[in-house]
Amino acid sequence: MTAGFLDADDAENYLHDWKARIDRKAADTRAMSDRLADLRVTAADGNGIAEVTVDSAGVLTGVRFTDRVQRVAPEATARAVLAAHQAARRKAGEHTRQIIADTMGADSLAGRAIAERLEK
Repeated sequence: MTAGFLDADDAENYLHDWKARIDRKAADTRAMSDRLADLRVTAADGNGIAEVTVDSAGVLTGVRFTDRVQRVAPEATARAVLAAHQAARRKAGEHTRQIIADTMGADSLAGRAIAERLEK
């Protein structure tokens, strides 16, 4: 390939293709970032006491209680919130991995690195 750089047209084509790949990666990264920023996942506990919403990183962004919360002990409410949070985090992880695969590619090194960082 080094010999190709002696030819100005080959060098120009190589640089043009390289820039196009970089531009595509940048666009894919922006699309992934936008979709992850918008992601919100809601899940409820199995007893219908609490419902929580998390973002793409699994960070709690909202909690809602049903009327059933008035009929259970505080410890049951705490367990319900934790169970709903765990369920929402699992769902958010699945959605996050799908967004990364859709935008960066399932085999992308950058995508895998981002997914690993978000799972911590």
